[in-house]
Amino acid sequence: MALQQNGIGSKQNGDTSSHRPSTNGNGEIQHDRAEGFTFTSEPTLEDIRRMQTEFTEERNWSQFHKPRNLLLALVGEVGELAELFQWRGEVQEGLPDWTEPQREHLAQELSDVLIYLVELAEKCHVDLPQAVLRKMALNRLKYPTDKVHGSAKKYTEYKD
Repeated sequence: MALQQNGIGSKQNGDTSSHRPSTNGNGEIQHDRAEGFTFTSEPTLEDIRRMQTEFTEERNWSQFHKPRNLLLALVGEVGELAELFQWRGEVQEGLPDWTEPQREHLAQELSDVLIYLVELAEKCHVDLPQAVLRKMALNRLKYPTDKVHGSAKKYTEYKD
């Protein structure tokens, strides 16, 4: 399944009125810059979990994929991801100054982080999509719009 890696591209037919992504000649999803970035609907986190489980089982690696080991692998991958941004200063959204090989490297490192995160959640029996919904609801309570709009303060710094 070909997935678009960087979210930047133009619609083939030139029609920018639709909010649905189009595909380029290689079957990769392209998104209209004007509408903002969106993910494709597939694969889902459950699809990713299943693919990684199959991959791991085929190699008899489940014996090594315990929560602690997965967490340490995740931290290592986050370090590799951080290296891509190290010494660059701030970068613009969409990474317009990055080359395609740099974007592909970024996509691979982000994928590694996501794969390990999903597998760690599986091994800890955390339903990640449901946990995200609960966490977002909690964040809405901790950071009410009328108190935090335009501020980067931590919730403990706001006055009632």
